Amino acid sequence: MSQRPGRLGIGIIGAGHVGPILGAALAGAGHAIVGISAISQASRDRAEAILPFVPILSVPDIVERSELVILAVPDAHLESLVSGLAATGTWQAGQLVLHTSARFGTAVLAPAQAGGAIPLAIHPAMSFTGTSIDLARLADSYFAVTAPTPVLPIGQALVVEMGAEPVIVGVADRARYAEAVETATAFSTSIVDQATGLLAEIGIEHPGAVIAPLMRSAMENALARTSPDRLDLSLLEGLALPGPDGGLTGPDERDDRDDFDE
Repeated sequence: MSQRPGRLGIGIIGAGHVGPILGAALAGAGHAIVGISAISQASRDRAEAILPFVPILSVPDIVERSELVILAVPDAHLESLVSGLAATGTWQAGQLVLHTSARFGTAVLAPAQAGGAIPLAIHPAMSFTGTSIDLARLADSYFAVTAPTPVLPIGQALVVEMGAEPVIVGVADRARYAEAVETATAFSTSIVDQATGLLAEIGIEHPGAVIAPLMRSAMENALARTSPDRLDLSLLEGLALPGPDGGLTGPDERDDRDDFDE
């Protein structure tokens, strides 16, 4: 499966906004993407656009062919997916299995681990559009890595290969990490909606264009107080800020609903 030493054969379950982007980033680092699952037409179109030469396969085929399996599916489907594959004996000993949920640590992967798989929980702390724009946004972004201690270097290395910065989050802290991510996303969305709505009410055209410089400068100043040595405006790209038409430049929340269609 690997093309050369140190390279992995990677399979992706879920062709929503996240899976294809991570696959493209890892392919750019020299790994081989052996397949991706996609059921809805939107998912298939996205997979073909971001990973044009990667075959669309069934979930069992992907697991069978992969040294690393990326589970980029909604939280609601993750536990049943892992357990279902364990019940059919699909997981393989020595195989890496990685999920991208903010909420869960590695415990949700226990059925795969019982079958000999090696668990990783890696969450990219950015909003995704599901387009090639996201590949550029990976630079200077941070990924939360949760894994058993012997496996942490593997998770960190994968994040670095995708161009991002790994941050270790302990299993006990995963829920608070997820709360922080949700708070930041919900706050930016609600503030933008409220501010642009007020401007629209007083007749200002393109309220997003008016409020965007203020929002960006205010966020830049706030972020500078928390990490003055690592401030980069590209970090704001993942936040929901208004565009010229008053809409948001990024999704108001991560929308992976078509990652894994039933």
